[in-house]
Amino acid sequence: MTTTRVGPLLRAWRERRGLSQLELAGRADSSSRHISFIETGRSRPSEEMILRLADHLDVPVRERNSLLLAAGYAPHYAHTALDDPSMETLREGIRQLLTGYEPYPALVVDATYTVVAANAGITMLLDGLPEHLLTPPLNAMRLTLHPEGLAPRIRNLAQWRGHLLHQMERQIALARSEPLRALYEEVAAYPVPERAAADGQQPDDSAAAVARIALPLVIEHDGHVLSFVSSIATFNTPMDVTVAELAIETLLPADPATVKYLRTLGS
Repeated sequence: MTTTRVGPLLRAWRERRGLSQLELAGRADSSSRHISFIETGRSRPSEEMILRLADHLDVPVRERNSLLLAAGYAPHYAHTALDDPSMETLREGIRQLLTGYEPYPALVVDATYTVVAANAGITMLLDGLPEHLLTPPLNAMRLTLHPEGLAPRIRNLAQWRGHLLHQMERQIALARSEPLRALYEEVAAYPVPERAAADGQQPDDSAAAVARIALPLVIEHDGHVLSFVSSIATFNTPMDVTVAELAIETLLPADPATVKYLRTLGS
């Protein structure tokens, strides 16, 4: 009998996606019998079959390499450091994108929310934070939820904190990431500033309209109340683990007052 370690891993991903063996077989142009043999280790899948199943199971690129290694194959996807010379075109593209978005805030984070690039709009929001939070590597979740970070400035912290923690919970459920789980446990344990715990820091009426279509981030800056809607983009069809795990977050002004204030700063 042929046995491989990849079978149980594929079964775990299938169950995580809520698919039966028959459903997965239909999507991957295979048979439920063959899927069963792969999962029980009675059959060693080809490299092409592993990648096909991983594609239909929406397995993250990093974990696709793990599946291949478990079956005795070489990794299919490169894992190139972002500061590698071969990544210069990508880095320049990111710089141009972030600069072009100014004066509105925008940043790029990796799979554990480490900030790899940010523009002047983000720097403006972080103005006045303690040095220990601004010492590289910066982490977007720590900066936002730490009681000495942006948390006391966020007018709707209860809602925004719940949104961020739920976002992390979904990511943990979709990908096996111990560093991400450790980060989640850290930031979820942060004490909530007294003001937020007492009154929930509800957003002003100016955010009510946009709140009907998306949860706004309502934050104070230098005596002004700013309102943003967050948008997150990823790279399409990445062939490198590093690129696959990058996310570009942009903060769209949610009201005319925020637009006017940011443009005034930008000028």
